[in-house]
Amino acid sequence: MKKSTAVLFITLLSLLANFAFCQTEKYDPNADAIADIKAAVQVAKKSNKHVFVKVGGNWCSWCKLYAKFTHNNEDITKMMNDNYVKVLVNWSKENKNPEAMEYLHFPQRFGYPVFVIIDGNGKIIHTQNSAYLESGNGYDKQKVMQFLKGWTPKALDPDTYKN
Repeated sequence: MKKSTAVLFITLLSLLANFAFCQTEKYDPNADAIADIKAAVQVAKKSNKHVFVKVGGNWCSWCKLYAKFTHNNEDITKMMNDNYVKVLVNWSKENKNPEAMEYLHFPQRFGYPVFVIIDGNGKIIHTQNSAYLESGNGYDKQKVMQFLKGWTPKALDPDTYKN
């Protein structure tokens, strides 16, 4: 009896730890998404980066999976830190952020999470359906890296391609 109780306890602890780890990134239904985006655009402009907007919610299993996937991958973390200012935009029953969705050109049509890239002037330059970055039951590192690399400021700078 003690052994089965111990096994149950350990199983519950590992499930809770896994859940907590997946929650490293929390969407805030009370956040002012437009203000967050505008602030990120200002930071991006000053630091020669783009804004990476991740639209989703705490209810979204694929959002949690993407957060865990990127958190566990040093190359992706470095790519994000070097080239993007990240903003989480909540979409949930509590707050569907209609003003932000309009500003972002209604990205929810692609499902969740959906990624929107904004340049340092506040212009939407790309909306990415995250399903194209998946492989099996998770995300594909090569696809994610290719996507992130393709929308960096350097990738969009014509001087990058001149000899």
